[in-house]
Amino acid sequence: MKAKYLIIAATVAITACSQIKLTVEGEKVRILDPNEVATCKELGKTSTSVTDKIIVDRPEDTISKELRALARNSAARMGGDTIVPLTVIKNGSQSFVVYKCVDPDG
Repeated sequence: MKAKYLIIAATVAITACSQIKLTVEGEKVRILDPNEVATCKELGKTSTSVTDKIIVDRPEDTISKELRALARNSAARMGGDTIVPLTVIKNGSQSFVVYKCVDPDG
């Protein structure tokens, strides 16, 4: 029983330390639905991945937040201001389409 609590505590500690942080630029990137980017310019795609299991399966909402943070950071580096999920999360991975919606021709 003691070992079980030790494993749970270790998992929580590892998970808490591994959170992905948004960059200042990434904070400016929006997440929209496909029907909201009709007037935007597509810049490309980005694929993201994180560990989905550390001894036990990690919470799906944590994985989703981390994948979106990575995608937003990547989009900012590409000159984009918007991302749209292209795939569903599978094995800790997800792809996004990167767009420039604010002044797309500028």
